[in-house]
Amino acid sequence: MRELTIGERLARAADSAGGVRFLDREERVETLGYAELHRRALRVAGALADLGLQPGDRAAIILPTSPLFYDAFFGALLAGAIPVPLYPPVRLGRLDEFHARTAAMLAACGARIVLSDRRVRRLLGQATLRARPPLGCVALEGLALREAEPVPRSPDDIAFIQFSSGTTRDPKPVALSHRQILANVRAILGSITRAHPLAAGESHVGVSWLPLYHDMGLVGAVLSAVDHPGDLVLIPPEQFVARPAIWLRAISRHRGTISPAPNFAYALCADRIRDEELEGVDLSSWRVALNGAEPVTPEVLRRFVDRFRPYGLREETLTPVYGLAEATLAVTFSDVGGAFRQRRFDRDALVNADTARPCDHGLPLVSVGRPLPGFALRICDAHGTALEDGRVGRVHVRGPSIMDGYFGMCEATRECLAEGWLDTGDTGFVYEEELYLFGRAKDLIVLRGRNHAPQEIEQAADGVAGVRTGCSAAIGVVREGADGEALVLLIERSGAGDHSDDATLAELVGRRVSAETGLRCERVLVLEPGTLPRTSSGKIRRGEARRRYLADALHPPAKVGPVGLASAMLRSGVAFALARRAD
Repeated sequence: MRELTIGERLARAADSAGGVRFLDREERVETLGYAELHRRALRVAGALADLGLQPGDRAAIILPTSPLFYDAFFGALLAGAIPVPLYPPVRLGRLDEFHARTAAMLAACGARIVLSDRRVRRLLGQATLRARPPLGCVALEGLALREAEPVPRSPDDIAFIQFSSGTTRDPKPVALSHRQILANVRAILGSITRAHPLAAGESHVGVSWLPLYHDMGLVGAVLSAVDHPGDLVLIPPEQFVARPAIWLRAISRHRGTISPAPNFAYALCADRIRDEELEGVDLSSWRVALNGAEPVTPEVLRRFVDRFRPYGLREETLTPVYGLAEATLAVTFSDVGGAFRQRRFDRDALVNADTARPCDHGLPLVSVGRPLPGFALRICDAHGTALEDGRVGRVHVRGPSIMDGYFGMCEATRECLAEGWLDTGDTGFVYEEELYLFGRAKDLIVLRGRNHAPQEIEQAADGVAGVRTGCSAAIGVVREGADGEALVLLIERSGAGDHSDDATLAELVGRRVSAETGLRCERVLVLEPGTLPRTSSGKIRRGEARRRYLADALHPPAKVGPVGLASAMLRSGVAFALARRAD
């Protein structure tokens, strides 16, 4: 049977009873069935063709979570164009930085048009002026809609371009075909349905607050629901950051079965949601809580389970996973339907002998599981030679959804992709056939000739009251007149504006790091929430944090009230909000 494209999958979904429910800040619901979403997309496709958009043209989409995002994304697809979702501005501060970054991404993908709404278009200004897309920046509300026939596309044509998270360098445009994307969607859904089979006529209900311009939100939520039509509940990410209880209430109210999030979101819920916000909440329908996109920490998983077990949450629901934009989304899953696995490994052996050696009092790490069906992984040394199990090295992956390359960047592609194997840039090891991650290869800190993993230091800081979980960056800096690097730890406090206890908090963090790791911090710098730079998937950009620290440019976001602060946190991670609303 001929492989379908994503546009054809949407047309097929139009025959189903499923649809998308959009929640607003008051938790009111606007529901659009797939038949209506398909009709709207066809009308946008006609309007885009009338504007001069040609098959194969790149259409940048800069929109918040809303029906308009569906209109733009699927309308561009049905017009034969290549959608390129980018993050919208979510605060007024540092617009110059947003403009420069957006203009660079528009140039990198060769966008011919920018699709937005009236509000966002007013804020794009300098970004579109610098990039000069030939067809301009268009607000969807003003389009002259005309229903058109979809432009035929091949499963091997580029379906969309998503930008890599840019942990160690600028984001790159990842070009993915319809075939690659749908292969990943099926691998994900296959693993879930094998563990949680559905009766005839049943479908899973997804709930997501993840940004739609990021792979976890777009592929993991939107496209998965289109491929296997069922109900999907979408929450604007800025609303989740401001009021995290909205996520759990939505799962309860809509009987959600699948809902993914990065590690920080589980910490945010455990720390910030009050009992009175959970009145009537029942989480017993939640079967799969995927946890990925950033390091998964055992402490956060335990806190989340302990906090919400009284509301029907099962420990087996939590499912650590691993993936990256260059693989479309997912590569490994831990045991779906089983309890997550944690082991302790000797710290010194990990960072200085590149060996995973279990011990009772070592560094706790969470397994992110085995490769999905059709995927393979290997651990390699710096020269690309495969290592045996238990050795620490670079994670290489291969499978049906690995990108063919970065769009228009042949040299960058050759640096990470060879004979179908992708060098992820992550370090880790395989133990008892499961993958354990151990940071990024370029983030190691060298102190007195010994390597140290920054995440070990950051996890120690996370245990101190007053530090925002997952919002620390350990960096090495060269001291004037000294040999080698010194350890500097950048932490965000859990509350905004109150500096009175910063010195005490810094001292407590320094003591905890020393007790846990045996290392002395040259300096612990306490920052406002939302200050540390983040990738589009919410990971700390340690290299950029180090650069800003050395340039004395670690400044907090503009203070624009509680919701504005939440938006500032979203912007600093650009996607996953990074984090925590001010106390």
